[in-house]
Amino acid sequence: MLRDKQKLAIIEQLKKIPIVQICCEKTGISRATYYRWRKSSVEFAKATDQAITEGVLMVNDLAESTLLSTIKDKNITSTIFWLKNRHQAYKPKIELSGTVNASNEKLTKPQEKLIKTALQLSNLIIKRQNYDDPKPETK
Repeated sequence: MLRDKQKLAIIEQLKKIPIVQICCEKTGISRATYYRWRKSSVEFAKATDQAITEGVLMVNDLAESTLLSTIKDKNITSTIFWLKNRHQAYKPKIELSGTVNASNEKLTKPQEKLIKTALQLSNLIIKRQNYDDPKPETK
């Protein structure tokens, strides 16, 4: 009975602060016990995973709320951060430049085989019984 209450306390704590170490300290349960309970109970493991997910979402909401407050206070760093991460026109862009040298060298047999294998694996060409056979295999 006490163990069930302790497990529920851990789950509730993880929903507030999704950090196992802090959760264990606040509930008085050792990390070893926490992980032993997770290992021995699929139900407890799923419940703690769900609680951590909820906790992370809650912290994300809190962080975003704080960010919005600092933007309202005209904090330029927060404003730039928001724009770079949430506005298409301000997202970082990568520009590539250079030249491409193409040559018409004949592929070796191993190179041809490697390319054919790669194309077959990507389903871009249908595998044939024999590479020399002009008749393709049907799927």
